[in-house]
Amino acid sequence: MLYLRSFLYLIGQVSSAVVICLVAIPTLLFPIAVRNRVIAQWARFNLWTLRHLCGITYRVEGEENIPDEPSVIMSNHQSAWETLGFQMIFPTQSYLLKKILLWIPVFGIGLAMMRPIAIDRGQKLKSMNTLVREGIIRLNEGRFLVIFPEGTRQPPGNPGKFQPGGAMIASRSGAPIVPVVHDSGAFWPKRSFLKYPGTITVMIGLPITPGGKKIRELNAEAESWIVGNLSRLPGNKP
Repeated sequence: MLYLRSFLYLIGQVSSAVVICLVAIPTLLFPIAVRNRVIAQWARFNLWTLRHLCGITYRVEGEENIPDEPSVIMSNHQSAWETLGFQMIFPTQSYLLKKILLWIPVFGIGLAMMRPIAIDRGQKLKSMNTLVREGIIRLNEGRFLVIFPEGTRQPPGNPGKFQPGGAMIASRSGAPIVPVVHDSGAFWPKRSFLKYPGTITVMIGLPITPGGKKIRELNAEAESWIVGNLSRLPGNKP
C-alpha cells in the first residue's frame, strides 16, 4: 500500500502541475498577486493529497513569531515538502533556487512565474551578487524570501554547512531573519519515491534583527538556533 499510495500521489502531483500551469499562464496579464494565488493552489492540492493518500500531515509551532514585515526565512532543508508547506505557512514568498530547475518541463514554468531568484552555482561570485541584489528587490516588493543556507537537502538530524547568503541579504536590507526548523525528511526523504505517514513538525523561532551585527554573527545566530532545535523534533531523533 505504501508503494501504491506514493505512486498515486506522484500521478496527482504531475497531472495537477499541468492543469495549474495552463490556468496560471493567462494570469501573466494580471497583477502578480493574482498569479501567486493561482499557483499556490498547486501547493494546497499537493498537501491535501499527501494527507489523504500518504497520511502525511503537519503542525506548526511558533506561528505567532512570523513578522508582519517582509523577512528572510532561513530554514534547514531536508525534502521537497518545504516548497509546498511553506506556501501555506508564510506570506507570499520567493525562493532561491538553481537556475537549472527552470528548465524542468511544466514545473519550471510554474517556478518562473513565482519570481524566484535563480542562480548558477558554478559562478559563485556572480551568484552571490545576484542573490543579494535580487533578494533586496523581492523584499522591497513585499515578499518574504526563503533561503535554505545548507544549499542542498540533508538527511534528518544531520545539518550541512550554512552559507552566508541569507545573512548578507538581511544585513544589507535591514530585514529580520526568521529561523525555521522541521523534520520533513523523515516522511518524504531526499530522492525517495516513497512517502511515509506521520506528522511533520515545523518550528518557527523569534525573529533575529540584523541591527549592528556582522554578517558572520547573523549567520551563526541563525545556524545556532536551527541546529540547536533539530533534535527537539521527533523525525530528527536517532
